[in-house]
Amino acid sequence: MTLITAQGPEGQTEAEVTEGVRRAIAAYCHALDDGRVDDLVALFTSDGRSALPGMDAVEGHDALRDLYRALVPQAPQRHLVFNTVISNREDGRIGAVSDLVFLTKSESGWTITLVGRYEDLLRREGEYWRFEHRALAFTAP
Repeated sequence: MTLITAQGPEGQTEAEVTEGVRRAIAAYCHALDDGRVDDLVALFTSDGRSALPGMDAVEGHDALRDLYRALVPQAPQRHLVFNTVISNREDGRIGAVSDLVFLTKSESGWTITLVGRYEDLLRREGEYWRFEHRALAFTAP
């Protein structure tokens, strides 16, 4: 993995690339936790793919919309994503690996439900970084 150099793809600085990628990751978490399916799908490229544990991988906005509609939360939840390492790719796309702690809220309070790791591939479309591929693997029960 090659960490971002001082000059990122398309002439962006390292700070601009990092901020754009982190903004996409945070927007994904907020939209997923809030059940905002259309906002979530808009964070992916038109040919974007999502691979979640225990589910078939899906590709394209229509399939993504169907996938995330099935995941609209029925109770409060939070995706805490951190330890993100961002790397350049020779083709101008950006790779990112992040750790995940997933919390759910019940009458007794917040509970850690899942721990995992996201592996992302993002590409820039206009002024935004969008997910071309997002995969999650659980690292603990």
